[in-house]
Amino acid sequence: MQTVLAMSGSEPREPRTTNVRFGRIAAGLAALGAGAAWSLPAQAHVKWFAPYIVDAAPQPIGATLTNLWFWTGIGLVLAFFLATLAVERKAVGQAVLSGLDRVSAPLWSRSDDFMRASIGAFFVAIFAVGGIYLTPDLKTDSELISWAQLLIAACVFSRRTMPVAAAGIITLWIVALREYDFFHLLDYLALGVGVAAYLVLASVDDPKWRERRFLALRWGIAIALMWSSLEKFAYPNWFYPLVEEKPFLTFGMPRDVFIPMAGVSEFTLGFGLLWTPLVRRLSAVALLVIFFTAVYPFGRIDLVGHALIMAALFLVAADPTRGVKVPALVKLPRTLPRMGSFASVPAGLAVALIVLVSGYWGLHGAFYGAEYGIERPAEMTTHSHSKEHPHGPQATVPQQGLAPHH
Repeated sequence: MQTVLAMSGSEPREPRTTNVRFGRIAAGLAALGAGAAWSLPAQAHVKWFAPYIVDAAPQPIGATLTNLWFWTGIGLVLAFFLATLAVERKAVGQAVLSGLDRVSAPLWSRSDDFMRASIGAFFVAIFAVGGIYLTPDLKTDSELISWAQLLIAACVFSRRTMPVAAAGIITLWIVALREYDFFHLLDYLALGVGVAAYLVLASVDDPKWRERRFLALRWGIAIALMWSSLEKFAYPNWFYPLVEEKPFLTFGMPRDVFIPMAGVSEFTLGFGLLWTPLVRRLSAVALLVIFFTAVYPFGRIDLVGHALIMAALFLVAADPTRGVKVPALVKLPRTLPRMGSFASVPAGLAVALIVLVSGYWGLHGAFYGAEYGIERPAEMTTHSHSKEHPHGPQATVPQQGLAPHH
């Protein structure tokens, strides 16, 4: 017999015993999950490393819905989620969760210190890089922006100044609208709001609000991951230069098989962060493996750019809270199955896809005009920054009634 310290929320429960056999099974499942994660493709934010034009017409959504590999990926994910839910309800699943609790207890006990240090380190890093807003993709010539980010880093270490840091993050996103399109900046909105919400909620004294800080952070990174994954369906050609330059990324799969499968894995792992304890913790571990694997081929820029997401993923993997919670602002339709049930997996995934896909294609059409399926001649470019073109030349076919893309 061995003793396992189980946790619930931020408070430890009484130690309990688990059978050694269950402990061995849990270790085996954890190793199996880690091995499966290694088979997932390395992911990097394509806008940091490859040509792109934001206002180019996206591929019609019908091309994805008729793609065999998209549905193959969805089927595999549903099978994995349902199997994980089945295991989670049994003693072996609880043993796995208890094992994760024990391994991650030292991190969870210092979770706020870890997150604040990570946020501070991130803003120090982008201050040192210089010439960017919040992320490697958003270039700027303003030195004031860099110093503002150093100020944000200094403000995260006191509860009195954490709301100032949160306001600074949102303000920088708004200031970036001077040079970048609103649609482009949506890539970073959910993450920025999630981190800012964490800082505000972590600074308050009311325990009812304070206990929601990690929930807000988790939802922020989940939505950010799901939203960014849609690029692989809307603009698969953006990824072609990366695949041609680094063919090992596809693990031998054909390019047009790898890209939709990579999109499905990123979307569904982000979705998994919102689900039951075992699903969300295994999803977080898989994502961490993917992000760390991407550092080797893409370098320090990828590590810095994903640092906040990776820090939050460590806490999702360590979070011992049982049950499924949603933010108070999220009202799920009563017609949907109860979250955590078997039926809720395909229903929830369908709702997430419909909402985010409709938002992505709908907002793009609203801002730039719906020209799906029309080939628009365009000069592809890398991300070399210039005053004339903050993020590269524009699509060469002007759209009536639209301002230039800046």
